[in-house]
Amino acid sequence: MTIVDPFATNWLGLALFYVSLFVALSGAFAVLGFVIRFVGLKKELAFHSVKTAFRQSFLFAFLIVAMLLLQAHDLFSWTNALFLAVALTLLEFFLLAQNRARFSKN
Repeated sequence: MTIVDPFATNWLGLALFYVSLFVALSGAFAVLGFVIRFVGLKKELAFHSVKTAFRQSFLFAFLIVAMLLLQAHDLFSWTNALFLAVALTLLEFFLLAQNRARFSKN
């Protein structure tokens, strides 16, 4: 078994760590979000639930990884986290509005 020291590794080791963490969090949150939507909200098709769950899990995983990156560089503060969360929330609202506008055309 190989152990990687995070204080001695180069930028590639850290980049691979953050990318793998992002992928793992996205997958876990997507499955969790889909199960909650599919059990709780049975109104929409499974495809739409998966698409929404994956989009939101992508944004939430990005939020977590971005906050960890800020913490690793000693730039994390609650105001930075709040600004990042507000920006991602506005992005989600924009994507929802685009999705509804596209479906209302058809």
